[in-house]
Amino acid sequence: MNIFNRYLWQETSINILMTMLGLLALFSFFDLIQELDTLGRGDYGISTMLMFVALSIPGHIYEVVPVAVLVGMMFSLGTLARNSELVVMRVSGISVVKIGWVLIKVGLLFTVITFLVGELITPISEKMAQRLRIKATDSVVAQDFKTGLWVKDGKSFVNVENVLPDASLFNIHVYEFDENFRLRSISNAKNGYFDEDRWRLSKVTQTKFNNAKVIQQSNIQTQIFNEANWKSLIRPELLNVLLVSPEKMSAWNLYSFINHLSANNQKTTRYTVALWAKMIYPLACMVMVILALPFGFLQQRSEGTSTKIFIGVLLGVVYQIMNRVFIHLGVLNDWPPLMSAIIPTILFLLAGLSLLFVVERR
Repeated sequence: MNIFNRYLWQETSINILMTMLGLLALFSFFDLIQELDTLGRGDYGISTMLMFVALSIPGHIYEVVPVAVLVGMMFSLGTLARNSELVVMRVSGISVVKIGWVLIKVGLLFTVITFLVGELITPISEKMAQRLRIKATDSVVAQDFKTGLWVKDGKSFVNVENVLPDASLFNIHVYEFDENFRLRSISNAKNGYFDEDRWRLSKVTQTKFNNAKVIQQSNIQTQIFNEANWKSLIRPELLNVLLVSPEKMSAWNLYSFINHLSANNQKTTRYTVALWAKMIYPLACMVMVILALPFGFLQQRSEGTSTKIFIGVLLGVVYQIMNRVFIHLGVLNDWPPLMSAIIPTILFLLAGLSLLFVVERR
């Protein structure tokens, strides 16, 4: 039995890794083509472009592993079926369930790899890639509106015109309100940086308004400071969210950012769905194993390996599309985040189990 386990592990793992390398090469080529438009802007040269593409690879690994498991597994099972090895296994007393259990362990290994890459490597590499690109092209991190970035911070609204990759802020405007939503003060700073649990601002102009219902010149006080400290719930790690899309953030950063938005009574749907997707997506590797298993026992005597590979690629693309569609639909329609993240995986699991039941009945 140990020989049987090792043989299946070897056959499937090698094909999965080869498929993964092929998909990564394809995605990297597309990235390279896309970056050609930016080539030559500022200091963004060929070496910087290649470094950016290389740093983007871990993010693609996270995306393609389930598809690679599906295609690699179907290719392996197709080869075993064509060589009548699956028939020999079943005649030897090895059931479909036992074969499936061994293959699910392979899927579990790639589930762990997907989770670790998504949590430990992708957020860092993606952040480094975006910082490298932004710095080389003399761009800024945030420019959501023409006036820059807007963030709610307790009873204040903060407008930052420019956020640099090192989380330095330029042209900061803080609008502070009281409990009755009356404007209390406006603070403008030329720049700022985070140090020792607070922001250090320079060239600050602060305008305060008293509690009068009608704002008059006599009710306004203006002060100018060369330097000032600003304590805020906004942290550099929250600004770093702007560098990485929610789908490529770590679960911990997503959780922290969701808490920040909740504390400021802001909508968290997009990030909550992304957090659940981070939990569910790695499990797709094992679902893909269950989906691929029945294809190894269908049309065993025909030369259908290439057809099965095509079907595997098609199913993988369909899964990715469904995943993105349900996430966006969940955000737009305020569906329960768990439902938005898990529906495609559940549908593919049911399809795999149904096919497996049909094969076993045969």
